[in-house]
Amino acid sequence: MQADYPFSSIEEKWRKRWADEHTFAVSADTTLPKYYVLDMFPYPSGAGLHVGHPLGYIASDIVARYKRNCGFNVLHPMGYDSFGLPAEQYAIQTGQHPAITTAANIQRYRSQLDKMGFSFDWSREVKTSDPGYYKHTQSIFVRLFEHWYDTSLNRARPVTALTEIFSQQGNATVQAAHHCKSIFSAGEWKRMSEKEQSDVLLCYRLAYLSDAMVNWCPALGTVLSNDEVKDGFSERGGHPVVRMRMKQWSLRITAYADRLLESLQELDWSESIKEAQRNWIGKSTGCSIRFQVKNSEREIEVFTTRPDTIFGVSFLTLAPEHEWVSMLTTPEYKQAVQDYVEYTASRSERERQAEVKKITGQFTGAYVVHPFTGKDIPVWIGDYVLAGYGTGAVMAVPGGDSRDYAFARHFSLPVIDIISGSNIEKEANESKEGVLIYSDFLNGLSVKEASALVIQRIAQMGAGSAVTQYRLRDAIFGRQRYWGEPIPVYYRDEIPMVISENELPLTLPEVDKYLPTEDGEPPLARARDFTYKGYPLEKSTMPGWAGSSWYFLRYMDPHNPNLPASKEAIGYWNQVDLYIGGSEHATGHLLYARFWTHFLHDTGMLPFREPFRKLINQGMIQGTSALVYIDKSSRAIISKNLTHKYDTYAVHVDVNLVNNQVLDIGKFREWREEYRNAQFVLEEGKYFCGSEVEKMSKSKWNVVNPDDVIEKYGADTLRMYEMFLGPLELSKPWNTNGITGVHGFLKKCWKLFFHQGVWSVSDQEATAAERKSLHKLIKKVREDIERFSFNTSVSAFMICVNELTELSCNKREILEPLLVCLSPFAPHMCEELWEKMGHTRSVVYAPFPEHNEAYLLADTVEYPVSLNGKTRFKISLPAAMDAAGVEAAVRESADLMKFLGDKAIRKVIVVPGRIVNVVHA
Repeated sequence: MQADYPFSSIEEKWRKRWADEHTFAVSADTTLPKYYVLDMFPYPSGAGLHVGHPLGYIASDIVARYKRNCGFNVLHPMGYDSFGLPAEQYAIQTGQHPAITTAANIQRYRSQLDKMGFSFDWSREVKTSDPGYYKHTQSIFVRLFEHWYDTSLNRARPVTALTEIFSQQGNATVQAAHHCKSIFSAGEWKRMSEKEQSDVLLCYRLAYLSDAMVNWCPALGTVLSNDEVKDGFSERGGHPVVRMRMKQWSLRITAYADRLLESLQELDWSESIKEAQRNWIGKSTGCSIRFQVKNSEREIEVFTTRPDTIFGVSFLTLAPEHEWVSMLTTPEYKQAVQDYVEYTASRSERERQAEVKKITGQFTGAYVVHPFTGKDIPVWIGDYVLAGYGTGAVMAVPGGDSRDYAFARHFSLPVIDIISGSNIEKEANESKEGVLIYSDFLNGLSVKEASALVIQRIAQMGAGSAVTQYRLRDAIFGRQRYWGEPIPVYYRDEIPMVISENELPLTLPEVDKYLPTEDGEPPLARARDFTYKGYPLEKSTMPGWAGSSWYFLRYMDPHNPNLPASKEAIGYWNQVDLYIGGSEHATGHLLYARFWTHFLHDTGMLPFREPFRKLINQGMIQGTSALVYIDKSSRAIISKNLTHKYDTYAVHVDVNLVNNQVLDIGKFREWREEYRNAQFVLEEGKYFCGSEVEKMSKSKWNVVNPDDVIEKYGADTLRMYEMFLGPLELSKPWNTNGITGVHGFLKKCWKLFFHQGVWSVSDQEATAAERKSLHKLIKKVREDIERFSFNTSVSAFMICVNELTELSCNKREILEPLLVCLSPFAPHMCEELWEKMGHTRSVVYAPFPEHNEAYLLADTVEYPVSLNGKTRFKISLPAAMDAAGVEAAVRESADLMKFLGDKAIRKVIVVPGRIVNVVHA
């Protein structure tokens, strides 16, 4: 064994050994406590991983390895979210099947992940695009279709129970989450045709087909989620997106809104993520009020959380997509309204909500009648009102709402003062304090009193009632794409029917192109004979989040052909104990996964309602960009510290051409043709680049490939360096220059086991100082891992190894426990040294050491002794010695006499266990 640290050969050896021996394969073992640690699985893009991606994986792997050492049966799986638009867009461009691209990308990811030494149980690998996997995604959809939500029991029930109720008593007394607008008797239900009954049931099913406002991207030929749209353009490709009404499959997540809010309290998640979900669900209580349209039998229903402001209403605003806009608009405003509706169709809901200073709107020519005053109230449309929130209409109270106020001022509409103490000449009063004025029978009442009275009066008039509303909308489930799970629905005489679970999967058919058809139908319409028993099949596919909403279950029992996971596997592995992933999924994946878990709990499949017990959002590793500075006039390239003499602009340069801020000019000239003959203005013969911390991206040329780092320094160095950068939850910049310190630490640790290049581990008894250093580390690392403070653990390892080096420690009693402690962080090196120690089983199976508090108690204390505040020497004294004894010992010491000379001592100050200060003349 050589004394140098041969990380490349060691890491290759142990990667192979772990794979060959299936070291991390796990099975349910009821004799052991279980621990389920999970990462948010990746979408395998063609670009592969950069050094920012593994941050969460390294943290979860440290925990997984540590828990194994602590005696837990650890489930630590990995797979791929392998359906998605990028592979489909590549298929459209090249004609290559998305499955081929996806398989190549997965192979690239797997290679990179393996190099980092992760303890994944690859026998449980899942891919959402595998028919054996999405068979169960389809089966869950079928179950959603076959259930409705009973609000009286607060759970999902089979639709067969609902049809029995309809047959016996109609729907008047049914308490359900639904959007059915008609009341019918049992007799009327029985007289309905099959198609009519199907249409009614769709209003109650948890998976249903209906008209919905969607983000339609003509260029991509598909519906996009709000998260896939930015500033009116698709995030993928930058194509225009418009809002339009389309028949779509949706999931009734709103039925679970209250449960999703309430059970947040059970979760060990950050408060910021919980608050994001609360805001997204957006529960609000208030009043539904119906305004009679003038000269019409129609009524416009609004929802308000401030019924007390009813006398401050000066206009109504409808969302431009409101279904009644065209019917209400008078002839003279028809063209203007149509133009405005077309304009707002190009803006996403998020954009409309965010741009509070951009005020647009259009009068419809219609009026409604105020329910109390009888006055005419004009009806406008404005894009600050969303069709998906409330009723898509608001009663505008400019005196009490800032957006209504801005709209009123912009269009010269009345602003009515209704709250005492307001200054409506300057701003709206949104406070819920004060008393009502100019409000008829509400004058003198508080906001709370007035709200209750208005709700009572409105209900007595039959013009409204108390209502609870949610910002959360039902989830649009269909996508007009090819590369996704086929929705297992066929149409018999235009009636949607689901394929039975025992006939799944419904697999993706072959198509000649991956584009929508010339008639605008989804790509699946290109398939030949895409039918079920002669009936046409649904042409839309599921969204990307479908497969990721339940994947944590599949890892428990990945090869079960009949169920997502067996009852026994679910009963053992239960909830995910630790889930690590990005905070960007707070209102998407996490919300949908919680919804599906609550539903599967209702059906009896799961004994728990929440999927992820503990959640940690890792921060982002940012890139440190390198910049060169070009003189605008001469085009010369100016070194950083000389730019003040020139008029320059900055250009990003590939960070791989820079070392310690010094540019490799030769490689730079080869890198870009335009700079081949460039002139450089240097400092001391070198070109120094500037730097800037930014998001790691190819466009900034600041992407660092982990493969390159591993080749140069090793995977263990990469793992420890990423943890050393700072707290897991915080963002921090990557600096390749800083990695050498961590690599140097590992080399120093390696050398503890050698003497003059020869393996040298002693069986001699350890000294008190050596034991103290080790047991201090054991205690620290245990505490740090339990609270996920990995950066401080790395610091503790460095301190310990420095101390042991100074002590020339090579004792087995010390080094073996050190290896076990270090192995979750630097597994390859520790495995090699552990084997060299004579062990035949992996360090994975070694018990994590316990610290002995007795070893941490010092027998002696080394006191720094200061003379008039300046430290002059140190003296070792018994730890139990009191202050008087310490003072006496210092006064008698030869060192004090040497420094004191003939000066007189005025006072000796002793801080027990810490320091001594001698004050002299």
